[in-house]
Order: sequence, then C-alpha cells, then structure tokens
Amino acid sequence: MTKLNIKGIKIYAFHGHFEEEKKLGGHFIVNLEIGFNSNKVVSTDKLEDTIDYVQVIDIVKEQMKKTKNMIESAADEILDELFKIDLIQSVSIELEKINPPVNANFDKISIELFRTKQ
Repeated sequence: MTKLNIKGIKIYAFHGHFEEEKKLGGHFIVNLEIGFNSNKVVSTDKLEDTIDYVQVIDIVKEQMKKTKNMIESAADEILDELFKIDLIQSVSIELEKINPPVNANFDKISIELFRTKQ
C-alpha cells in the first residue's frame, strides 16, 4: 500500500461548542494520511490512476464549511466524503483547532480518526 500525506491544510471555519466560535470562527489545520494501491499509476504515469490531491483538498475545504459543534463530527464527515473516492483504502485524519477559547496556556487541541474501507 502507498501512503499519500497531505499536511497542514489551513482553513478558517466556524466549529465549536460556544456560540462565539460559531459566529467569529477560528483557525484549523487538517493533516491526512491516505492509503491506496499505486500499482497502476506507476506503470501508466497518469493522474486518473492515482489519488488527485487537489480533489482531496477541495473535499476537505467543502466539508469544513459545514458548521459543527464538535471537531470529531467535522473530521468524520470528511472521512465519509473521502471514501467516495474508489482508490482510497484507508485514511487517518488529524483535525487541529488552533487557539481554542479555553482558559489555559497551550497552542492547539486535535483529534485523530482512522478508518479503513470495508
């Protein structure tokens, strides 16, 4: 299996438990590890035989537009959409929430989800 890594997709979105987060928004970073079989593309050298990372990034950006209370829900919906791409066999997603509105000194919080195609 081949792994495509897309790291540091920066997005401004409106996810959060607090109304303020939904109104003002915040910064998020999405990191992906996508597993797929690259046997065909290594012989054909054609984009249609591999994972188009532009398509993947567009899916992430589109799904992040949908306001969610919890980042777990946002990440899960991204996974649902990515698995509509036939070549994808597994995905690990890390969704980082930068500077969440918490009275503590830290940089970010993040969740990670991993799923394989059934």
